[in-house]
Amino acid sequence: MSSSALRIGFVGGGFITGFHIQSLVEVREVEVAGIASPSGGERCAELARRLGVGPTARPYADAEELAADPTVDAIWVCGRNDTRLATLEKIRAGNTRRARPLRGICLEKPLARTLGEALQVQALVDDIGVPTGYLEDMLFAPTLKRGKEVLWRRGAGLAGRPYLARAAEEHGGPHSKWFWQPEIAGGGVLLDMMCHSLEAARWLLTEPGRPRASLTPFKVRATTANLKWIQPEYAAQLRERFGADLDWAARPSEDFASATVHWRTEDGREVLTETTSSWCYVGAGLRHTFELLGPEYSLAIDMSRCGVEVFFSRRVSGEAGEDLVEKQNAEQGLMPISPNEPAHYGYAGENRHFARSFLAGSRPALTAADGVEVMRVLMAAYRSSEEGRAVDPADPALESFVPAACRAAAHS
Repeated sequence: MSSSALRIGFVGGGFITGFHIQSLVEVREVEVAGIASPSGGERCAELARRLGVGPTARPYADAEELAADPTVDAIWVCGRNDTRLATLEKIRAGNTRRARPLRGICLEKPLARTLGEALQVQALVDDIGVPTGYLEDMLFAPTLKRGKEVLWRRGAGLAGRPYLARAAEEHGGPHSKWFWQPEIAGGGVLLDMMCHSLEAARWLLTEPGRPRASLTPFKVRATTANLKWIQPEYAAQLRERFGADLDWAARPSEDFASATVHWRTEDGREVLTETTSSWCYVGAGLRHTFELLGPEYSLAIDMSRCGVEVFFSRRVSGEAGEDLVEKQNAEQGLMPISPNEPAHYGYAGENRHFARSFLAGSRPALTAADGVEVMRVLMAAYRSSEEGRAVDPADPALESFVPAACRAAAHS
C-alpha cells in the first residue's frame, strides 16, 4: 500500500462491509485500518488482510476507539439503521480526541429510519465538521455510468432531454434478521431497496454537469403491499430461519413497493421516475433493471445479465449458496455468473471516488445532505401509500412522520 493511501475504518461487520472490502482490491488509494463491530470485526479484518487491502487491519472495541485512532483517516458507517445516531455520537467523541480531525465520513444508504432521524444525522455530521459521503453504489455502476453518458451525449444532445426513467430492484429477501424488524430497520423493502432505485432514476434524468437540485420532486404516488411473506407458510419460514421472536405475520412491514415521482426541471418541464422494489421475487439472482426514455431514443440496462451463464442439469446438485451471484435462488438450471460483483454494482467506483475526494479535500458527488433528500422522497412514498393520495416531499409534516409499520412495532 502507498504511504499516501487513505486508511479507512468500517463501523459494522456485516454483508455490506464485506462487499466494500472486496471492492477495494481495485482501489489504489485505500487501505483498511480496521472494523468496529460487536460480531463481525475479526472476520472482516481477516478478509481485508487475506485480500491484501488491509495488511494490519484489526477489530476495534467501538466506533469511538476507531475514530480516535490517529492512524485512521476516514470512516465508512455501515451498521444497522437504528444505530446511526449513536454511532455518529461516538465518532464525534473520538474525533475530539485527535490532534488532527478525520478526513471524511461515508454513510451507507439509507441515511436513517425516518426523515426526522436523517436530519439529526445531518446535524451531527455538521457538528463533527468533516466532509461526508452518501454511499449510493448504483450511481457508480459501470453500465449506468456509460449508458447515461452515451444517451445524453448522442440522444439528448440531438433530440432533447429524457423525460422518463424506470428502475426495479427485486429479490427474495434480506440475509439478516434486523431487516425484517421494522422497529430496527425503519420499514421494509421501500426503505431498504427503493432508496437505490429512486436515486439512480433521478440521476439518470439529471443532465450531466448539473446539480442534484436541478430536478425538484413535487408529487409522489406510491403503493406498498405484503404479497408473499405475510402468508402463513412463509411467515413460518422466517420464524424458522431467524427465531420465534420474529413474527412477520403479527408485525409486518411491506415486501412490495412501487412509486411514481413527478419532478420539475429548471425550465419548468415535468419528468417522471417509476420505481419498483420487492422481497418476493424468485428468479435467477436479482431482478435489477433500468430504463431511460426520451423523444427519439431509449436506454435499457439489465444488471442481472452479467455476460456469463452456466447450466446445471437436475443430476448436478449442491449446497445452497451465493457463489455465482448475490441472492442466488437455485443451484440447478440456467443461472448467471457475475465475474466481479463489487465492480459490477458500483462499489469499486464509489469507494475510489470518495477516497480520492477525501484525499484531495474536494466535495464528493454525494454527501449526507443528498441522503436527506432521498429520505424526503421515501417518507413521501410511505405517506402516499398509507393515505391513498399524492404527497409533496416538501411538506414539513414529513419531518415528524413515521411509517405505520414502525409505529405499530414500537407499540407492540
